[in-house]
Amino acid sequence: MYTRSTFPAHSSMTSQPLIETIIPLTHSFQKTSAMFYGLASRLLMRCHETLLETMNKVRSHVMSARTVAIVLGVAIGILAGGRAQAAGLLVADGGFGGVLEIKEHDVKVVINNGVAVTEVEQIFQNTEDRIVEALYTFPVPKGASVANFSMWINGKEMIGEVVEKQRARQIYESYKQTRRDPGLLEQIDYKTFEMRIFPIGPGAEQRIKVTYYQELDFDHDWATYVYPLATVTRSDIDQRTTGKFALTLDVKSEVPVKALESSSHSDEFVAVNHSANYVQASLETDGGNLSRDLVLAFKTVRPQTGIDIITSKQTDEDGYFMLTLTAGEELAEMNQGMDYVFILDVSGSMANDGKLRLSRNSVFAFMDSLGEEDRFEVMSFNVTTDTLFDGLQAATGERKQEAETFLEAQRARGGTVLRPAISAAYRYQDSDRTLNVVILSDGMTEQKEQRELLQLIGERPSGSRVFCVGVGNDVNRPLLQQLAEDAGGLAAFLSEEDSFERQAQAFRRKLMRPAIRDLRLRLTGAGSYDIEPQALPDLFHGAPLRLYGRYKGGADVAVTIVGEVQGSPLEQTVAVSLPKIDPNNPEIERMWAWHRVQRLMAEARRAGQTNKNKDEIVRLCEGYSIVSEYASFIVLENDAEYKRWQIDRRNATRVIRDRADQQKVRDELERLRQQAVAQLGPQRDRKEAKTASADRAAGPSPSTDQRFAQRASRPAPRNSSTSRDISVPSSGSGGGGGGAIDPISGLIALGLGGAALASRRRKRKNEGKKDE
Repeated sequence: MYTRSTFPAHSSMTSQPLIETIIPLTHSFQKTSAMFYGLASRLLMRCHETLLETMNKVRSHVMSARTVAIVLGVAIGILAGGRAQAAGLLVADGGFGGVLEIKEHDVKVVINNGVAVTEVEQIFQNTEDRIVEALYTFPVPKGASVANFSMWINGKEMIGEVVEKQRARQIYESYKQTRRDPGLLEQIDYKTFEMRIFPIGPGAEQRIKVTYYQELDFDHDWATYVYPLATVTRSDIDQRTTGKFALTLDVKSEVPVKALESSSHSDEFVAVNHSANYVQASLETDGGNLSRDLVLAFKTVRPQTGIDIITSKQTDEDGYFMLTLTAGEELAEMNQGMDYVFILDVSGSMANDGKLRLSRNSVFAFMDSLGEEDRFEVMSFNVTTDTLFDGLQAATGERKQEAETFLEAQRARGGTVLRPAISAAYRYQDSDRTLNVVILSDGMTEQKEQRELLQLIGERPSGSRVFCVGVGNDVNRPLLQQLAEDAGGLAAFLSEEDSFERQAQAFRRKLMRPAIRDLRLRLTGAGSYDIEPQALPDLFHGAPLRLYGRYKGGADVAVTIVGEVQGSPLEQTVAVSLPKIDPNNPEIERMWAWHRVQRLMAEARRAGQTNKNKDEIVRLCEGYSIVSEYASFIVLENDAEYKRWQIDRRNATRVIRDRADQQKVRDELERLRQQAVAQLGPQRDRKEAKTASADRAAGPSPSTDQRFAQRASRPAPRNSSTSRDISVPSSGSGGGGGGAIDPISGLIALGLGGAALASRRRKRKNEGKKDE
């Protein structure tokens, strides 16, 4: 605690030592139990009094009143917290005081063939009697791209524009001096976005809208959508809404939708299957607790291997396409033993938010799915590496129990040094079997080691793959993603609300071998170009691959698929049509640009050069309205202000066009919904009604899930010009693969079945007690 004698009476004194002392002190107070909270408050108040006394005596030499106010604001803000919503952290004046509330929080989601468009509309209210600046920090899901930021100014929606990051910040700060109406949305790091709005008057409300696009990962035919809600990292934050929270989700799919479920909010959601190609779900609460991530998953099944293409083409522009290649049900699984090395991060950062517990339970679940033909080893690491067996062991019940005991004894502490653990794992490679190295970590390692890790991954032995699984909401996604991609594996991310029970056997099925290895696609005709990704991973069962690209004009296109199926060569060409005009899927334009930006940023990280590709990245971000580490959204008061700053209204034009096109999709979904509603109740055809009555009398009434399945089993209309089946060699025996796997597979890999796992573990322990 600082006292009056702490401050020397000379002009070199600064506020920095005080800030460095107060902030850790109050963070420490924050972690104390409730019985010490009053003491912490009294200590802070005494600090407040002492500081004011000292300022009066030495204010000409020490600190300005503003500095003192800032220091005290930081301390009091950290200790007392403030009102916040679980979908993000909302504070006034950068955390230096003031109270803001979110009065309404409305979320609309449309998933069009695996691409989700999430529109979040919120109303903030300033409950202070003074003007404040709102600072709203929030995450977006993995792989999401913020595509629009709007504010309502004088009752009119003003759509933002993407500008190079430093320029956007300078423009925003210039308006704050005159108390006009700017808004700024920036990407702070790889996982967090920050929105600033100024000014919000006393008691005034501010309406904003944020839209982001996301390509969903599919795993064993299940696509998972997550709306992050469990994002508050401070235990003293109120996680209850003060107003309405509502979410509606519409799923449109060329491939029939067979099921929809929520592992996180099963009791709160209502799901309706209107047709084989359209599913709807909704949730609404008034003043409820939103401290858990919201997770929804839906299942699509393609009976036969094939491709599906959707397009977006305006009259005066080159078109965009998304090609999806899916392994069909005719590709059967193969039983073959594999080797696994599980590497568990037990550094100090894993103590936060139950990360270590989640990681430990995930390894337990995965081990439960291993057969005795498999072999495994378990390691833990922080600044040192610890192994259990010092050699691969058959996955027997006895060995699994030893591994559980080893993992239960681990505690989170120390720093993070991953490289020695990966080097040790490589030494388990057997030339006759595939080695799968599975890393469970938050990726919070030093920048220097990150570069060394990327180099080490490139030196992995033949026949090995590395899986990186990020645990919790606070993870280094870009690093884990790039490590996995460079190692022929995957990066996946675990949320506590995910359910993996249904996916255990599905992951085993995919991990055995790829459905198609050494995959290549060639497109000829229609002038296709700028394909992303440039290199394709292997195709796994239940995990579709997507390609994005551009094309010139409408024409028939020959798509040639080349690869290897069960040791037999595959080369087949199918023809599809790309239209001259197609306004129905505007979201794939941004997704193409986003994938291109991600590749360019990965190249820069791999080269260790921050500014590599920066000009091209900024050009794509400004042209396609993508927020990144190099570009931000800025909202100005009116069109004249954009003109004054020479900011083209590209996003405003695109948003107006996209909203009109997306409204057509919503109208079509509404038409399907009305058709489904029309089938309810008595029908005019009495004979049909009697038949239905007889059927009901013959057996029990179907459950909700059964009715869902019955409606989903109706034949789905297929667009013959954009969907094609592929004949592949039938499954047989063959070797395992070393190709890449999609991200959600990692979720399966390491979170395979909480309830089932707990049941089996209890059973094993009870059996052990009987033996005693």
